[in-house]
Formats: sequence, structure tokens, C-alpha cells
Amino acid sequence: MNAIERLIRPRSIAIIGASADPSKTSGRPVSYLRKHGFAGAIYPVNPKVAEIGGLKCYADVASLPDVPDVGIVLLGAERAHIAVRELAERGTAAAIVLASGFTETGAEGAARQQQLMQAAGSMRLLGPNTIGLVNLTDNIVLSASGALAMDRFPAGPIGLVSQSGGILGAVLSRAAARGVGLSKLVSTSNEADLELADFIDFLADDGATRVIALYIEAIRNPSRFREAVLKARRAGKPVVAFKIGRSEAGAKAAVSHTGALAGSDRMYDALFRQLGVIRAKTFEDLLDIPAALSAGRKLSGRRVAILTSTGGAGTIVSDSLGMAGFATPAPDAETAAQLRALQSGSHAMLDRNPIDVTLAGLQPDLLRGAIRILLASPSYDALVVIAGSSAVGSPALMADAIHDCLPLSDKPVIAYVSPYAPDVVSVLTRQGVPAYTSAESCAAALDGLLQAAMPEQVQTSVSIETTVDISDVPAGSLDEAQAKALFARFGVPTVAEKVVATAEEAEQVARDFGGSVVLKILSREIAHKSDVGGVAVNLTAETIGGRLAAMADEVALRTGKRPDQFLVQEMISGGVEIILGMHRDPLGVAILLGMGGVAAELFKDTTMRLLPPQGGLSLAEARAMARDLVTWPLLDGFRGRPKCDVEALAAAVVDFSRMVAQLGDRLVEAEINPVFVLPAGQGVKAADGLVVLNV
Repeated sequence: MNAIERLIRPRSIAIIGASADPSKTSGRPVSYLRKHGFAGAIYPVNPKVAEIGGLKCYADVASLPDVPDVGIVLLGAERAHIAVRELAERGTAAAIVLASGFTETGAEGAARQQQLMQAAGSMRLLGPNTIGLVNLTDNIVLSASGALAMDRFPAGPIGLVSQSGGILGAVLSRAAARGVGLSKLVSTSNEADLELADFIDFLADDGATRVIALYIEAIRNPSRFREAVLKARRAGKPVVAFKIGRSEAGAKAAVSHTGALAGSDRMYDALFRQLGVIRAKTFEDLLDIPAALSAGRKLSGRRVAILTSTGGAGTIVSDSLGMAGFATPAPDAETAAQLRALQSGSHAMLDRNPIDVTLAGLQPDLLRGAIRILLASPSYDALVVIAGSSAVGSPALMADAIHDCLPLSDKPVIAYVSPYAPDVVSVLTRQGVPAYTSAESCAAALDGLLQAAMPEQVQTSVSIETTVDISDVPAGSLDEAQAKALFARFGVPTVAEKVVATAEEAEQVARDFGGSVVLKILSREIAHKSDVGGVAVNLTAETIGGRLAAMADEVALRTGKRPDQFLVQEMISGGVEIILGMHRDPLGVAILLGMGGVAAELFKDTTMRLLPPQGGLSLAEARAMARDLVTWPLLDGFRGRPKCDVEALAAAVVDFSRMVAQLGDRLVEAEINPVFVLPAGQGVKAADGLVVLNV
């Protein structure tokens, strides 16, 4: 067994700093292990006590009769490293350090954590500042948390890895109350050594785990996280993640619009989407979605039948499903006829959706019949059964009726319990029917099932063209002309333009271009030119000279700097304005595509893709990004408008991403806003550009 295997399934455990008082935190690990029937050796270590609970107590690690697989260190932060060093010297596979007072407290704590790692050497370390772990599959509790004092843990197929210790107990207690079974729960906390990816990797191979749930504060090693999640996906195990920090501004101060539009949380969205991680929007979803996934049923579409014995609850569920993008169509003619044959009388409303048996009471045979028909119906992809007041008195009747029908179909079946009745939820869940007490949870569970059924999107990359010469590109902020010249080297088409210094030069260029032109100041110091009066459109050879002089005066007044160079550009009309940019984050580098122009930050209609480890994005990914946008219909011929040249846009995205990949860490920011996407066959043109390079 490797070190992580020995950590989770130890044959022997040393508890350093164990107490003989089970009511104390330091007394709980021995108490928990014995209470839940740990079959291996338990070695309490405390020089002041002869025995604990009938177990011999040892003075120190050196005097242990055998090398323990795991050591639980209950000492404070100032002394924890001593026990860790002693365990490492004995050859222990892994240590769990529960004490706080390390990197989470500042520089002094960070120094203590470094000391801890040095003491551990090659021994693996969980924590510090961790609540430990619980292996429910094998009844092994390696923790001192008071939240784990319950007599029985419901074992099941959901594994949880949390960067917060308190969340471990919170999820376990909620799962137990609802009858949801868990396999392994691990608190990684400070992640001085072992981290999220290590345990995702383990759970991907764990035969007792079918679904992996994650509580994430920050991903410290994106590449290892990516590898572990993809391994889990290949093993057929969905990954559900709740990432805290969604409300943080994220949009740090940046020169580009992209910096304001991206933000840290948007990067997590992009990473999760590319890896197929199902993002839990609320903390409740972290259990609700895995509970549905653990039933092992596949959702192939958005059509849902609702079978209810309480009309109001049926309407609530239908409304929540509709808000989540699901459809609740009426039964087809054959299904409706079969339903009507089950029950006669004016009270029967079995040919509409929700299918309402309100006045029929709790009749198991009627319920079984309706469930069989709905599961067999070609009109529906899933079924929600509502347990109303009549089910509260006899929850087993409804649970048995639903359970008996499950083998007839592989369609998902979930239950909504109304009124609030935790016992009914638990009975249904234990019978293989995920049950919920809120309509929103039903919608979230079905949405999670739908995401899990989506085919894996294998990210492909475009190799970097090393022939692009960028040796002469200067450092710092490029002016607009320099930025677009760089884009053009990588194949991104740009507007026709010329640098001028005087009104006379501007007039001549305008005459050469013909038609309307655009005038802009040219500066490496002023990024947002329109904010200071540095952009004018619809100019002609007759008007551009006067406008240039007025623009110079206005910019000087607003900035204190008088521009000495200007750009005269051809004016583009008839296209859709798109923003194309890059964003650098601890998670990686992302390409952003969205609605462009001056309204980019107002509408915030954007999508992002993280670059692969090598190379740029593929054409397929670029096309998918365009289709992600709310404004996609504008590109696709909305209301009779001509279709735009999406293929040219996709090619520009790929070329831009190749540039970002080749420049690597040298590139701080890069953005094209706007890219004009012209009618099909006419291509795209970059009309403005921004690039910031490291000095």
C-alpha cells in the first residue's frame, strides 16, 4: 500500500498526546476508534498516563512496539513538529496534524509550518489545522471533532474532500439526517503536503466511491487538480465542487476591460467547465447533487414528468424546473390514455403535467401504475414524485411503491417531500430515491444529472508557431499601432490605418482612404482613449483637421499631456463588435470572448477558456466560445440580419491564443476591443488593441 492508502486504511494508529478523558478533544480519537470498531492496533502516546480505556499508553513514539501506519498529532503548534519528526524517524507512512497556528495565522505560523514539513521529511502529512478524516466504508474515524460523536455513520458511495475542517462535520451530519451514504471524508485544510488532488486521485480508484464532492477555498496546484479530475472522469466518477468566494470582486484593477470582466471566480467557472466539474451553486447543492448522481441513473434530456398528490407543491416544482431550463410537457396521447385508465371520476387529472392525484389519497397501486406509465413514456426523460401530507404517516408505502418501479427504467426518479418531513426524506433516500425538501434542490439535482451526462470535452491545442519573430517587440505598454502590428504577425486581421502627426497629414490619409474615417490619439500611456476625448468617428477629409486640433486641446486639458501622434483608421460599419482578451490568474491563463465596444463592462456577456498546458486553443473550442454568448444570435443572423463570419472570428481567437501562448509569462495583458465580425465571407477586423509586456 502507498502512503495515502495506509493513511485512509491504516492497520495501526498512534495517537500522540492522547488523553484518558474521552470528553476532551485529545481523548476523542481513541474513543471514536474503539466505538466504531477499528480492528487494528491503537497506540496512545502520553508519558503521564499508564493506560487509556484499557489500552497500554506509551511514553513516546520511540517506545511503540511497532511502526504505526498513521500518527494523529494532538500537540499544539509549538510542539507538533517534535512528534512529526519522531514519527518520520520510525518510518510512519503519514501523520495528521490537527493543531492550528500555522500559515493561516501569518508569517510566524508560516515559519512553524515550514519547520513541520522539514520534520516530516519523506513522510506524508495531512494538515495542519485539519479536522482529520473519516473512512465510513471501513468504520475508521481519524479525527477529534465533536461533530463526529454520532453512534452510526451512514456509509455510501459519495466521497468528500474539503479544505475546511468544519464542513466535514456539517456534511456528515446533514447526510446522516437525510439517509445519504458517504464513503470517505477528508479535511485537507492548510495542505502543507497532501492536497485536494491527492485525494481526488485516491477516490478515482476507490471501489466504494461513485461520486466525488469537493469543498474548495482555493486550488493551489491547478495542473495536478486537472490531472486528478480527468482521472476521475475517465473512471466514470462525476465531480461536484462548491467553491466559496463567488462574491469577491475578483475584477482587480487592470488596464484592460478583460481584467475587469474576468476575475478569479470566472476563472474557476472556466476551469470547472473544461474539466467537466459540476459546480454547486449553494452549499446545499454540495450534497443534493451528489445524492442524485449516486443513484447511478443517466438523464438524457430536459423533459420532466411531475406526479403529485398535492396540487400546490406540483406547481412549485414545475415553476422551479422551468426557471432552471427544464420542460414539463403534457403527456402524449397514448400516455394520457393509459393514465386516465388508472382512475375514473371528475377528480382525476392524469392527462396534464403535473399529473395530479390529489383526491385519490395514498393508494400504492395507483402510484405504482402511474410511475410505470411515466417511466415508460417517450414524452419524459425524468420523473419527480411529490410526497404530500398523506405520505407523512406512512412513508414506507410511498417509498416501496417508487422503489418497486425503479428496475423498470434507467430514467432518474427523485422525490420532493412536502410538507417538511425529514423522516420521509430519509426513508425515500435509503430506498434509492433521492429526496429533497425544496423545489430548487430538485432542479439543481436534475441539472447536475444533465451535466454529468454530457460527453467529456477533451481539450485539444494548437501548436505554437515558433516562426513568429517577436524579438523586436518593446517592453511595457504598447501603443495601439504597435499592439495591432503584433496581432497581425500572428494572423489576426486589423483595420487599415496610418500614424499621423499633423492636421495636414490626417487630411491626406482621409482622402486616400475615402469615405468616413476614425481619428484617435496614439499613446503608450493612455489606454482608454474614449474616456479622455481621444476618439472621434464619422470624420472626412474636410472635417478631420479641425477635429484633430480640438482633440489635442481636450486631451491635454483632461490629462495634462498633449498628444503628438494620432491614428487615422478606416471606419468599419455593419459588423458585430466583440471583445477578445487574455487574463492571467494563479489557475492559469484564459482567453476571454464577449460582447465588445464601449458596453463590454456594462453587459458582461463573456465566456472564457483556459489555455492548455502547451499551445493555443483549437478551432472547435473557439467556435464553442462564440456559441456560449448570449449575443450569439446576433452573430448567427438574428431576425433576418446577415450571418456573421463566425469562422473568421474563430480563426482570430485561435491566432490570438497562439500569440498569448508563445509570449508566455512575458505577456501581462492583451486585448482587442472591438473586433468587428463582418458578414459571412468578409472576415473580421481588429479595430483597437492593447498590449502590456513585462519589462
